[in-house]
Amino acid sequence: MARRKQATARQERLGSELRKLREAAGLKGLEAAALLGTDSAQISQIEFGTAGVSEDRVRRLAAQYSCTDDELIEALVAMATDRTHGWWEEYRGLLPTSFLDLSELEYHANYRWDVEFLHIPGPLQTEDCARALFSSRVPELPESELELRVRHRMQRRVIFEGPQPAPYQALIHEAALRIKVGGRAAMRVQLARILELSDAEHITVRVIPFDLDSFADTGSAMVYVGGAVAKLDTVVRDAPHGAVFIDSEAQLGVFRTHFRRVEGVALDPERSRELIHRLAKEL
Repeated sequence: MARRKQATARQERLGSELRKLREAAGLKGLEAAALLGTDSAQISQIEFGTAGVSEDRVRRLAAQYSCTDDELIEALVAMATDRTHGWWEEYRGLLPTSFLDLSELEYHANYRWDVEFLHIPGPLQTEDCARALFSSRVPELPESELELRVRHRMQRRVIFEGPQPAPYQALIHEAALRIKVGGRAAMRVQLARILELSDAEHITVRVIPFDLDSFADTGSAMVYVGGAVAKLDTVVRDAPHGAVFIDSEAQLGVFRTHFRRVEGVALDPERSRELIHRLAKEL
């Protein structure tokens, strides 16, 4: 297959999972190449995601690496043979690649968990809220890019649509609900939007209230996206120069623990709705 100019995060993830299997088998790239009848450069390109890999090669590599996890193998085959050209592709070359990578990740998600302390999670944001947040960026964005980012964020709402949308759970700190992003009127509409969405069976919104005793887990803001199998889960976190995608098993375990701890102290959905209603009336 032809070498790619730039791999997406999903393509890189497929390559990294194949590398993990090779390393677990104790094989060097040169040895893996010999098993396929190719060279180490080809193996390197596959593992970096810059070269595609066929279903046959994924299965041959898994067999040579003594991988017996059938569910993982099938998930890797699905990644290797996926030819989805998603809506996010219209933004390629216009927005940072992390925006597109997150959209692709959401598209393939089995479920999604959000934990936020200062902002409303992206998929729940109204257009006015999103525009206010992007407008606060330093350095200031050109108007054209600002509007592209807002439009892209609004299109991400597709994760809530379709005949079988993936389950979504958002744990939002009361602080994020009280900060008047875009002004009082905009925030009133924003809170109403959250209440509207939380009526759906597949969407759960829970609030972390201010009046908790001894709560210090504020460093656990995250987007946790469930993959086809647990080994293919991904955590996305904000960083100064874009999103960071985390997929090591150890780190995934840490963030699962963080999520469960925050979930354990959040208000239940009904009490959360009552609090959001009260905050909206105060505006």
